[in-house]
Amino acid sequence: MDTQKKRIAVVGGGSWATANIKMLTDNIRPKEVFWWMRNTHAVEHIRKFGHNPNYLSSVDIKLPAHNISTDLKHIIHNSDFILLNVPAAFLKQALEGITPEDFAGKKIISAIKGIVPDENQIIGEFLNQHYNISFDNFLVISGPCHAEEVALEKLSYLTIASSDIELATEFAGMINTRYIKTNVSDDIYGTEYGAVLKNVYAIAGGICHGVGYGDNFQAVLISNAIRELERFVDTVHPIDRDIKESAYLGDLMVTAYSQFSRNRTFGNMIGKGYTVKSAQLEMNMVAEGYYAVNCLHEVNKNYHVHMPICDAVYNILYQKHSPAIEMKHLAEHLS
Repeated sequence: MDTQKKRIAVVGGGSWATANIKMLTDNIRPKEVFWWMRNTHAVEHIRKFGHNPNYLSSVDIKLPAHNISTDLKHIIHNSDFILLNVPAAFLKQALEGITPEDFAGKKIISAIKGIVPDENQIIGEFLNQHYNISFDNFLVISGPCHAEEVALEKLSYLTIASSDIELATEFAGMINTRYIKTNVSDDIYGTEYGAVLKNVYAIAGGICHGVGYGDNFQAVLISNAIRELERFVDTVHPIDRDIKESAYLGDLMVTAYSQFSRNRTFGNMIGKGYTVKSAQLEMNMVAEGYYAVNCLHEVNKNYHVHMPICDAVYNILYQKHSPAIEMKHLAEHLS
């Protein structure tokens, strides 16, 4: 076994990135952890006070001041593993100035649960085509795990997916703690698309709540959602997978029902009559499902999978259909 001390960089400054830092530094395996974020004020605040001023401010940041930086090239150069954790809609902006040569020889982990707009690609595809990152050097973090509960050290489970199971196992060992349990998988496409779709279904659940549907209907909606998710991932990447595993069904359930779900919150606001822009401004956080449903709409033009829930959310958010009327129409087609 390779006993060399690993160097890991987290790229992003939000709540999930902050939770990643906590998991990595609470894990007992020897490693050096770096952290990049764009916000200069936040970097200086963390260096001085040891807390992220904008997200999960209760989390103690156990990093040397010089390991926190706004210089992404420097952070990447000094790391073996790069954990990407910025919203998919802003990934290209975050990587501006970074070249395929900068990523050469690095292991890349995506904790991003979204699709890159314009390209309409999941993160693995985008990095492979634009940065020459081999799928053998790419990993995905998925599973039902809200950053807020990580901050509270509530027991949570994560799935690490890679075509290289040994690599997935190695990284899983770097984030195991007494409150984080890990599984490994070889299903990169299914875990990535599952993480994208569950955000859209959480928006649908929020919209339904906002227009007045109750728990009984929510249960029917989500049972239809997992079947819709299965149809899509089995069409896009048909392998033997159990859709009831926590990386798929578990992640969908926590995102659809949890008080911490920003996508459900966003959908609830839309259902109550907020415009997209006003909901985004009030939340001050990115609901990945808003961007994802438009990308999925484009991707599905190539596959023609029957996706009535995604279609309903797309019609509400992008075609400006009435949430109440659209959900009433959807309700007539669920079983």
